[in-house]
Amino acid sequence: MIRRLLSTLLALGALAPPASLKAQVKDELVVAMTQMPGTWNPIISSMLAKSLIANMTARPVTAYDADWKLVCLVCTELPTIENGKARVIDLADGKKGMEIDVELRDMRWGDGTPVTARDVEFTLEVGKHPLSGVASSDGYKRIIKLDVKDDRRFTMTIDRVTFDYNSIGLQLLPAHIEKPIFDANPAEYRNKTAYDTQSTNPGLGFGPFRLTEIVPGSRVVLEQNPTWTGEKPHFKRITVRIIENTAALEANLLSGSVDYVLGELGLSLDQAIAFEKRHKDKYNVIYKPALIWEHIDVNLDNKLLADRRVRQAMLLAIDRKAISEKLFEGKQPIAHGGISELDPMFSPAARQYAYDAAAARKLLDEAGFSTLRNNVRQNAAGEKLSIELGTTAGNRVRELVAQVIQSQLRQVGIEVRLKAEPPRIFFDAMGKRTYSGLGMYAWVQRPEGVPRSSLHSKEIPSAANGWSGQNYPGYANPEMDKALDAAERELDAVKRRALFAEIQKLAADDLPSLPLFFRVDPFVIPKPLKGVTPTGTLNSSTLWVERWRWEIQ
Repeated sequence: MIRRLLSTLLALGALAPPASLKAQVKDELVVAMTQMPGTWNPIISSMLAKSLIANMTARPVTAYDADWKLVCLVCTELPTIENGKARVIDLADGKKGMEIDVELRDMRWGDGTPVTARDVEFTLEVGKHPLSGVASSDGYKRIIKLDVKDDRRFTMTIDRVTFDYNSIGLQLLPAHIEKPIFDANPAEYRNKTAYDTQSTNPGLGFGPFRLTEIVPGSRVVLEQNPTWTGEKPHFKRITVRIIENTAALEANLLSGSVDYVLGELGLSLDQAIAFEKRHKDKYNVIYKPALIWEHIDVNLDNKLLADRRVRQAMLLAIDRKAISEKLFEGKQPIAHGGISELDPMFSPAARQYAYDAAAARKLLDEAGFSTLRNNVRQNAAGEKLSIELGTTAGNRVRELVAQVIQSQLRQVGIEVRLKAEPPRIFFDAMGKRTYSGLGMYAWVQRPEGVPRSSLHSKEIPSAANGWSGQNYPGYANPEMDKALDAAERELDAVKRRALFAEIQKLAADDLPSLPLFFRVDPFVIPKPLKGVTPTGTLNSSTLWVERWRWEIQ
């Protein structure tokens, strides 16, 4: 009776709704994205889909916020030379290194176990092991000493002086769960990690949410983590639905079965543009320029692609400006390399490739592919210039771009065979370098990030290094290695910019990857959903998911 009376009074306007009811009328959120992670271990393999969810269940030690400012997430204070928590030191070998003092916040794994320096120590042990299968081992190997002061304080000794010394992107592993598995057989760790065999074990995360259900290829359910020591989340539960087809993604959003599509891995730009025109009364659409580099990796072990003139001809033959204007209304800027024009380290001096089919044909002739048979070029040995282009299935606009590229390359006598695969299969082939020719996907980067992992010869994945590294083309150039090493060590921004210019020049000349676009991420946010702040970097908006809330005004 009292409930009916309250409802009647509210309806008549006799009572205003309580402030708490007005501010939070929805405590469960259903979101969607287009890919399912291949592994849940935070340091094995690189995949945006995994990061988007992992950022809700744990945190890196530091991250770049929406203003591209480096901030502490797991540490209490950002170490700097100015505050004395970072120091340049002399190493035993006569070289210069650095000491970094870090204090961890009071945080607890989901089973109540404190997050401690021992977890840092174990994470470094896994990262340095040659057979552990981490995405890139170089950053771990640079830490040559870890001096544990107590449970929450430690000092790292780094084997070099770098300008980004306090960017500590470590994703911690729970030593109390993972160490016994790793110690039993490091070479098998990537296959036996509890992240994949016990994925809903609460002790695997310490973020505002924890995984409670995983249905492969379908959905992931997260619920509030009771041991989280940060700001309390507004939502009790978040369900992440996996909808690989972007057209189906939009249909689910409109039907109401999905509340929000994650901007970093959801609707394509062309979809968002059309969507905004039809539904701007119910959604806020933010077009966030991002450090997301859409490109085509070239497998340099393929002898048809070994001559850089062939790679240069391919880029000249792709009309990227026309693709951007027709598919993205010009909102997606052409990439001239892996460094965005938004990045302070961008250099306009590197070679830029405007569409020029005639120049492409000339280069192909010079490279020995001068004979045309059935409109496909051949070399003197009769080998056809026929290449496979792989990409992720389900992304309608990416598949469309692949078809346009196939058509444009055909115009200069290059035959392209398209192959779209589920993301997990595609990225496994890229990571193990079993793709035969070309692979189209995107890297998400951080501001002023040295592209060492994708361009340095030591970062070429192989069985010998446990498939660590992200240099999927297999690119090796001593000049590039030298420039990358020097750029990391240069503290002076002006001198560092000159080294970045050299990196961009070499990459533009050699083209181990063909640059396409820098993506603009469309965030189609329902008007009641507040607190979602696009970042445009590898540190996604989900790192601050505890601020998300649903408000009806």
